[in-house]
Amino acid sequence: MIPREIIDEIVFRSDIEQVIGSYVTLKRAGSNFNGLCPFHTEKTPSFTVFPNTKSFYCFGCGAGGDVISFTMRAENLDYVGAVELLAQRAGITLPEDGREGDTGIPRKRIYEMNLAAARFFRECLFDPKYGKEAMEYLTESRRLSSATIKHFGLGFSPNNAWMLTNHMHSLGFTDEELVTGFLCGKSQRTGKTYDYFRNRIIFPIIDTTGNIVAFGGRVMDDSKPKYLNTSDTPAFKKSRHLFALNFAKNNASEQMILCEGYMDVIALHAAGFENAVATLGTAITSEQSRIFAKYTKKVVITYDSDSAGQTAADKAMRLLGEAGLDVRVLKLEGAKDPDEYIKTYGRDAFSRVISESKSGFEYKMDKIISTHDISSAEGRIKAAGEICAVIASYHSGVEREIYIMSAAKRLELSREVLVSDVERIRRRMQRESANKMSRDALMTAKNLDNRVNRDAAKNIRANSAEEAIIGMILIFDELRAEVASGRTELSADDFITEFGRKAFSTICELELGKFGYSKSMLAQTLSIDEVSKLEQLEQNRRKYSANDKNVLEEYIRNLKEEKLNAEKSDDLSFILNSKRNKLREKKDS
Repeated sequence: MIPREIIDEIVFRSDIEQVIGSYVTLKRAGSNFNGLCPFHTEKTPSFTVFPNTKSFYCFGCGAGGDVISFTMRAENLDYVGAVELLAQRAGITLPEDGREGDTGIPRKRIYEMNLAAARFFRECLFDPKYGKEAMEYLTESRRLSSATIKHFGLGFSPNNAWMLTNHMHSLGFTDEELVTGFLCGKSQRTGKTYDYFRNRIIFPIIDTTGNIVAFGGRVMDDSKPKYLNTSDTPAFKKSRHLFALNFAKNNASEQMILCEGYMDVIALHAAGFENAVATLGTAITSEQSRIFAKYTKKVVITYDSDSAGQTAADKAMRLLGEAGLDVRVLKLEGAKDPDEYIKTYGRDAFSRVISESKSGFEYKMDKIISTHDISSAEGRIKAAGEICAVIASYHSGVEREIYIMSAAKRLELSREVLVSDVERIRRRMQRESANKMSRDALMTAKNLDNRVNRDAAKNIRANSAEEAIIGMILIFDELRAEVASGRTELSADDFITEFGRKAFSTICELELGKFGYSKSMLAQTLSIDEVSKLEQLEQNRRKYSANDKNVLEEYIRNLKEEKLNAEKSDDLSFILNSKRNKLREKKDS
């Protein structure tokens, strides 16, 4: 536990408006600030920063908390990692205490281990005894210069099951640390560890602060799997990182290039396109699309021309578009990927292709038309229907108008006909959206969508009382002191939901602890989603003018009454079940 006085000083020096403003464009709205939420895709701002309470809350996705919990979400850090980052920014030195994540392995230890492993892999690559074949593959087959190989920190893992393991042991790293960091696997049969990467080119994954967080390993032949990647660790979530972003972020203001693999990225950087990145062995995620939005305005997708690549491109277009980015798609003729294209046609040719990249709509329209014979009436009708459905999905009326005119020209149809079909599809989409909103509203009213508090729907009246109580003791120091001290009789056992019990206990323990209650200490015990839920309860309660002790006691009476009724119901069910069982036994005998 980091001492309370240090946490308070960090929060005091980390102005929440300035910290969040470095991630989100904020505009003043009265005494608060609004902006587009960085944690989900939206076009109308629902994200609010409350300077008076040093907190934030998104009324769209429910993310909320203080400057520490914001940093945890924004930087994919645990509590201590977020505190360390804020302390560094504020010029505060933290105590040199060990810190551990859920696995018991500190994030810092993972970084140290990965750095040592990267040095080992690099030494193996440059040692002719182990890396001769790998170096020939990189320099001759892939035509990479020594400078490029060093720039990306490439390495090689020998075809030996224990070489890295033994080396890491000699440096003091344990089997538990190596397995947690996915440098080693463990045999289920013998229980012995073995090197995870063997006989592969190694690509270090480096975050934007310079830490080696993971590795990718590629074979040099056609064996499978082609790639092996580090799985999630205390220092790494693959859905929230991009390969080469540490370099590309400095060259990305106008546009970025999204590639499918590591080698494509390296080839592009070597050719001077230093704004290229790749996902890490998976299709692009919504988190990654928002990373792009932090650094650039436009993304050019350069996925492979095979069916898998085109399917991945469709998903990437959707997610990047939802993040508000101008999305372009590169169609390469005469090569399957950027690496092959540059080797065959050169840098200048690729630069021309980039400048001629098509908009997401043009790409989709070309793809639809290529699958139908538009010289026939039937083919043209099917193509027109699919293209109209694509146009109807665009939010901007200007975009729809431009795309309708383009489609009308390609299909040799009148603009009016396509407008009619697009508007019909949009009306249907709006009806479906309205129906979904009604269902969601009903779910919300019944607490059926409550992911944090799964018990909420079982007793709506009790949950309402619990939420009011928790909201009030979060806001008012005197009410929190009343219940924590026992002067107002309420205990965790009086709560019906598991979340209510956990939240109440955590708040009271902090209140009665050595340093007292602090909102910024909640995330040391509660999950980031639970902290967000508490922020929601606090914001909901602030809407009420009546929040005194009498109101609190009324909610406590309601909660205890519901608890008693629930226990009576359970007792009655037990009695009835007992009688039924006795009747069955009597019949059987």
